[in-house]
Amino acid sequence: MKIDGHLVTDLASVPARVRDLEALGYDGAVSVDTSHDPFLPLALAAEHSDRVDLLTNVAIALARSPMTVAYTGLDLQVLSRGRLILGLGSQIKPHIEKRFSMTWSAPAPRMREFILALRAIWGAWNTGERLDFRGRFYQHTLMTPFFSPPPSPYGPPRIFLGALGDRMCEVAGEVADGVLLHPFTTARYVRERQIPALERGLARSARAREDFQIGISPFVVTGPDDGALDPAREATRMQIAFYGSTPAYRSVLEHHGWGEAQDELNSLSKRGRWTEMAGVITDDILDAFALQTPYDQLPAELAKRYAGLADRMSFFPQWGDDHDRWRALLDSLRAEVATRL
Repeated sequence: MKIDGHLVTDLASVPARVRDLEALGYDGAVSVDTSHDPFLPLALAAEHSDRVDLLTNVAIALARSPMTVAYTGLDLQVLSRGRLILGLGSQIKPHIEKRFSMTWSAPAPRMREFILALRAIWGAWNTGERLDFRGRFYQHTLMTPFFSPPPSPYGPPRIFLGALGDRMCEVAGEVADGVLLHPFTTARYVRERQIPALERGLARSARAREDFQIGISPFVVTGPDDGALDPAREATRMQIAFYGSTPAYRSVLEHHGWGEAQDELNSLSKRGRWTEMAGVITDDILDAFALQTPYDQLPAELAKRYAGLADRMSFFPQWGDDHDRWRALLDSLRAEVATRL
């Protein structure tokens, strides 16, 4: 089990943060595409680290072009000496059209083609072969020596696809090197829906499960003792409610028989009644989505729930004032997972 930690969004603080992640024993450093660019922190992290993988989880592909992502991805791969994991995601239709003013259509086929286009572009740069990618959504047929980077000594970046539903999981298994499962999932949904879909995709590409990595980012409510969990518990309840209000994520709630909760959450969000949404998340729903336990029980409980389901894990709670004990917790988590496999 590889464990990834999150970088900070303040660029000036990234060097110290990534050095801390390495010192604490993390295997990867994660940059997100929310209120800041996801790639700039990784450039700084590459310069100030030696060992950790550098991940975008996830960069919004449909807000960008395969060509622009290919240039950025290759530069980061070379700068980091082969440590980049390019995590890509589609986002939902309102954000692509109304926030990014880009084209939305057929997200799973489009993401499949985006990844194939990236591989074609990198292949042309690395081999010198003529670029001739002609797809339904993307066409890349012009590449002159002036615009071609030199071949990468580290090969192309690994590509992980962010996924939640069956179809996107199938695409990940077919054309990506790994999957980054959306945080709005449960261990039961991973086991019963997402892994079977990934395996269908892997079968299409004639690859084995061992050739592919599954990353998961579970909701974790933790702290030094039980009394410290309540504030984090309520914040997590609100975050689950926010995700649950999105129709595209309904399948997870329906899988557990909670489809009506999605109707209610969506209705409240449309009326701007955000503060009321957390009340829809019952204790049963919270328990299914979030692991709630103090630090000393965290490794065993994470391993109990997720061992055998994932190869990488990241969770948002960081060490806070408990910096000195965090490395031991990570080591204990790896040991617990190993004993349950």
